[in-house]
Amino acid sequence: MKLSLHDYISIKLHQTDLNLTSFIKSKLEPYNIAPEQNLIMMLLWEKDGLTQNQLVESLDKDKTNIARMASNLEQKGFIKRINCDHDRRSVRLYLTQKGKELGEEIIPIAEAFNEIVCHDITKKELIEFERILSKMNRNVQKLI
Repeated sequence: MKLSLHDYISIKLHQTDLNLTSFIKSKLEPYNIAPEQNLIMMLLWEKDGLTQNQLVESLDKDKTNIARMASNLEQKGFIKRINCDHDRRSVRLYLTQKGKELGEEIIPIAEAFNEIVCHDITKKELIEFERILSKMNRNVQKLI
């Protein structure tokens, strides 16, 4: 039996991603930060002073993309990039005061967003959902 467009799980995931991204983009817009840049900031609010390579690994993005986003965040005054003394090729990202203050505004928005998205979903369902997503990711990664 041939699947219709709306039967493909990839279409459902894509539509959900578009909706989630559109919503968070509208919430972040007043703060002059894009959703992908916010991912870097979220990691730095958890642990300041990460290297660009650590961000590459954590976010599964390429080095050029992370470097570009870091440069943009630096231009906005949210972070400063400092070359490591022991390895001049390695760059650490540190929050500026402006970046720390941004976290005080954005983290509650991110937490509220998470609550909205997970409303009426049990802890057990979330664990199962994460397990299934991980399985899908592994299936696709085998092909790339």
